[in-house]
Amino acid sequence: MDLQVGLKKLLKKGALASELDFQRASVIDRRMRLLVKEFPELTEERKQLRTLLKAYEDKHWVEQEITDKKVEESELAAHFAELERVFVEKRKNIIKSKLKEKGLTQKDLGTILGHTSTTYMSELMSGINPFTLNDLIVIHHLLNIDLESLIPTILTRRVRNRVLETIIKLNNPNLKLLEPGDLVFA
Repeated sequence: MDLQVGLKKLLKKGALASELDFQRASVIDRRMRLLVKEFPELTEERKQLRTLLKAYEDKHWVEQEITDKKVEESELAAHFAELERVFVEKRKNIIKSKLKEKGLTQKDLGTILGHTSTTYMSELMSGINPFTLNDLIVIHHLLNIDLESLIPTILTRRVRNRVLETIIKLNNPNLKLLEPGDLVFA
């Protein structure tokens, strides 16, 4: 699973492969609705994203049997996407606050990170596209922000279960069996 999936990656794939992709794309679409007003150059990418969303809905929901399992999968994916959305919003607010404290603008940060496009910097801040790990490390050092506030640590249920199963198989007394609260998951 990707740490964070962004617009460019979804568009490059050309299709939404899972309910989680669909939910993440839906969140990105809502963010873009606001950004398109400020950055009209995003209009075409938003249209492409909406085409992917519609194609996924048509294939997996329209005139398909809606099972309890399908609904549960959708609800879990929506929950996970919402956790990611909340994380990105908090991160954005923390970064903006620290920039203000240091007398820097978002454009200044973009220049420091090597991102000269104002539009792209807005995409990163709003979570439409993910920061690189290097970007986040620079932000950590530059603005003295804890890495836990910059890098999402949410695990999907599938990853969490795989980790738990592996810990059991290893039967290593130095590894304790994780409790549900030990790993944040959706």
